[in-house]
Amino acid sequence: MKFKELGNSDLVLSQIGLGTWAIGGGEWGMGWGDQDANDSVLTILEALSMGINWIDTAHAYGFGEAEVAVGKALREWKGDEVIVATKCGVLPMENKRPRRFISAETIRDEVEGSLRRIGRDWIDLYQIHWPEPIENLAESWQTLQDLKREGKVRWVGVCNCWADQLEILEGIAPVTSNQPMYSMLAREIEKEVLPWCASRGTGVLAYSPMHSGLLTGKVSREWLNNLPDN
Repeated sequence: MKFKELGNSDLVLSQIGLGTWAIGGGEWGMGWGDQDANDSVLTILEALSMGINWIDTAHAYGFGEAEVAVGKALREWKGDEVIVATKCGVLPMENKRPRRFISAETIRDEVEGSLRRIGRDWIDLYQIHWPEPIENLAESWQTLQDLKREGKVRWVGVCNCWADQLEILEGIAPVTSNQPMYSMLAREIEKEVLPWCASRGTGVLAYSPMHSGLLTGKVSREWLNNLPDN
């Protein structure tokens, strides 16, 4: 496994991390179907045993279910220290559908919940999941700086931000990392986002590099026809 420092941080990440979007299950409106909780924990432990040293999760993934699975796996893991990244900014509505929303108040509520579910005193990398509403972006980024000073998070980053949004954030405090979608089928960030990050020393954590499985060779018409309804 190869490793690399992330942006301006002291985090040294394996070049492959484990995402837990699917582990959140299928009951929150943006999931990938029902998941077996035991299988989820075993998957995390297997990834760690193969040399992956960081897990990316989010409050949004099953509205806490993925973070709970991460916490259980970490309590069972007997190897080296694991770096945990999680996210704020997607909240549940009454119909269980996710709502993108950031504010100083909601972020503070979310970070406390994430710490409790994961079972740690701090989060290694705390990220704004989506920069919405844009009018709350600056105050939300300042809140992450406050959480860093308070010791609740070690480093702070964002996801799904374009270059103009990153410029707003950089005017307040350096951006450790940006997590955009990036694959052979989704290359929009090559125009402005990647050059911006390279010029500022901001780390890039690409998500869905296999485009949600489309580039793995697994997806066929027969496979799609046999998927369960959820």
